[in-house]
Amino acid sequence: MMSLNPFNRIPDGPNRTAAQAVSVVVLMGALSWASVPFYDWFCRVTGFGGVTNIAANGSETILDQTITIRFESALAADMPWNFKPVQREMDVRIGETVLAFYEATNPTDEPIAGTASYNVAPYEAGAFFDKIDCFCFEQQILQPGETISMPVSFFVDPAIVDDREGQYVHTITLGYTFHKNDLPVDYQQAALETVQSTDLNQ
Repeated sequence: MMSLNPFNRIPDGPNRTAAQAVSVVVLMGALSWASVPFYDWFCRVTGFGGVTNIAANGSETILDQTITIRFESALAADMPWNFKPVQREMDVRIGETVLAFYEATNPTDEPIAGTASYNVAPYEAGAFFDKIDCFCFEQQILQPGETISMPVSFFVDPAIVDDREGQYVHTITLGYTFHKNDLPVDYQQAALETVQSTDLNQ
C-alpha cells in the first residue's frame, strides 16, 4: 500500500531533514498569513479572547462602584509603526462612558496602512465591555513621519456586578495589536498619478 507521507519517499539523512524544515517554514508562513482574519473570526464565533460588544449609545445606568481599566499595545512582526496608549490605566465608574486614546507614529519614509485587532482580559469581562466607537473599526493609513491620536469610546456594562463570574472582576485590560495591510488600490493609483504629475511639471 502506498504511503501518504511524502517524507517516506525521501531517504533518511540531510535531505530528509532539509525537506522537513522547508515544509515547516511553508506551513508556518501560511498560518501567519491567515492568522489575523482567522483569529478574528474564531474570537467572534466562540467568544475566546474576551471579544467586546459594540453599542450605539452609552449606558443609562451609572454606578458609584469603580473598576480599573488598563491599556496595552503591541505590533505584528512586520508592522514598523510606533504604537502606545496615551494613558496606561484609569479608574472609571461602571456604566460611565469613557474616552481613551492611543497614539501611532509612522517613522518610515513611505505611507503604511494598518488594522488593529483587539482583546479583553480576563475572558469573562469581554461580555460586559461595550465599545461605542473605536479606531479598530476601520483601516488606518499613516503618511511618512505622521503621528495620529486614535480614540476609543466605551463603558463597562453595569450587569457585570450581578454576574456570577464578572462580579469578581476588578481590573479589565484592553489590548490592541496593529497589523500591516496593503494600501487600498485606489490609494495606490492616486499616489502614482501624483508622482507622474510631479514628473511632468519638472
